[in-house]
Amino acid sequence: MTSNGHIEANGVNYYYEVHGHGEPLLLLHGGLGSIEMFGMVLPVLAESRQVIAVDLHGHGRTALGDRKVSLHDLGDDMAVIVRALGHTQVDALGYSFGGGVAFRLAVQHPELVRRLVIVSAGFSTSGFHPEMRPMQAEVGAAMAEGMKDTPMYQSYAAVAPHPEDFPKLLDRMGEFMRESYDYSEDVKKLAMPVMLVFGDSDMFTTPHVAEFYNLLGGNLRDAGWEREHMSENRLAILPDRTHYDIFLDPEVARTVLPFLNGERRSQSWAEQASG
Repeated sequence: MTSNGHIEANGVNYYYEVHGHGEPLLLLHGGLGSIEMFGMVLPVLAESRQVIAVDLHGHGRTALGDRKVSLHDLGDDMAVIVRALGHTQVDALGYSFGGGVAFRLAVQHPELVRRLVIVSAGFSTSGFHPEMRPMQAEVGAAMAEGMKDTPMYQSYAAVAPHPEDFPKLLDRMGEFMRESYDYSEDVKKLAMPVMLVFGDSDMFTTPHVAEFYNLLGGNLRDAGWEREHMSENRLAILPDRTHYDIFLDPEVARTVLPFLNGERRSQSWAEQASG
C-alpha cells in the first residue's frame, strides 16, 4: 500500500487506500463488501496503475452515519474524493453497487472521468432476473443474525468502526434495493469510452446486457473490414462467472487494462496481411 486515510465528503468520512503508481484509477467495491473484495484483482491493476480504492458509504472502514444510501449522493461524494486527492481526471472501475456509483460519478461529473468500466451492474432494475427482486426486497436488519457466519458480515466486523451498525446497514441497503430505477437516458449521455464486463451467468439477463451495450452505441452495425464502424465502447462476457464471484477473478483486471490504456487487442486482417 502506498498510502491511506480518510476524506470527508458531504457528511460521510470515507476511508481510502492508494496502491501502485501510474495513471489514477478509482476502484469501487460491491454492496456489503469493502476494498478487500478486490484482493485478487487490485494487485494486478496496481502493477501499472495508481489505484484509489474507497470503502463506500457505510461499508468497510467508512461509518454509516445518518444519511440514506443513494447512488446519486455517492456519485457526488466520489467527485469530492477525486478532487481532494489532487486529480482533475481519473479512470473509474466499479463492481455491482460500486458500478452504479461509478456510473453516477460519470453522469454527474463527466469532466472527472476519462474512461469508465462497469462490472456486473445494470442500468435499470428491469434487467435483473425476475426472481432477484423479491429477494432484494427482503434485505433488512432481520437478516443480521443469520449472516454472522457469512464473509459479508465477518469482513465487515473485522474493520468497521461500529460493527454494531451491521443491522442498520442491511436496513439502508434494503431500502436502496427496493427502489426502482431506469438510467437509460443517462447512459446515452456518456461521452467518455465505456467498457461493460459481465459474467456469462450473471444476476442480469443477457438481453439487458445487450441493450446496455446498444445504448452506448455498441454493435449497432457490422464493424467493417477495417473496424471502421466500431464503437469506442467495449463489452466483455467472462466465461464461467456469476455475479457472486466475478470480483474474485484476476481476469477482470487483465480484460479491462487494454481498454483503460486505450490499446487495441488485435490487428485487422488487412493489417496482418500487409505486415
